[in-house]
Amino acid sequence: MKFGEKLRKYRLEKGLTQAELARKAGLGLNTICNYENGKTYPKDREVYATLAGILGINADYLHNENDDFISEAQKQYGPRGKRQAMELVDELGGLFAGGELSEEDRDGVMQAMMDIYWKTKQENKKYTPKKYRKPTE
Repeated sequence: MKFGEKLRKYRLEKGLTQAELARKAGLGLNTICNYENGKTYPKDREVYATLAGILGINADYLHNENDDFISEAQKQYGPRGKRQAMELVDELGGLFAGGELSEEDRDGVMQAMMDIYWKTKQENKKYTPKKYRKPTE
């Protein structure tokens, strides 16, 4: 289950509206909407802790490494990187559905795939002609 799905589930269980959760957490209503719709993720771990405290759940459960991976892919490679990262996470999640891997093994496979993603992105940088390159210091 993704961060946004978890957030919506526990918000509804607590009987809070998005506006009430936003006010209690000191966030904007659009921020909560974007979280729940999977458009954005908190950049700061303290936001996870604040939301988890309001909802009465463990912050580590609310947050997962896939969220960090998707957020970092978007930061480095823009919307296309975000889309690719989300597709990778979704496809790997489907691969594990109904499987017999332990949680630890699943995490290991996910981490290995994320590492491969970063390595591949690094190796496949587009060639930039010398006249367009930014000077390095």
